[in-house]
Amino acid sequence: MAAYAHSLRANGVHVTEIARKLVIASGKNQSKRPSVATVYRILAQDTGSIE
Repeated sequence: MAAYAHSLRANGVHVTEIARKLVIASGKNQSKRPSVATVYRILAQDTGSIE
C-alpha cells in the first residue's frame, strides 16, 4: 500500500484522491480505506516531514 501511495504522489495525485484509491489489505480494518491523516503519515515516513 505504501509503495502505491508513493507512486501516486510522485505522479501528482492529491492526497485525498490517494486515500480514496487505497484499501487496507490486512488486520482489524481489512477492506476499509485509510484516513487522509494516515496517508500523510505513510508519505512522510520516507521523506521525514509532512508536506
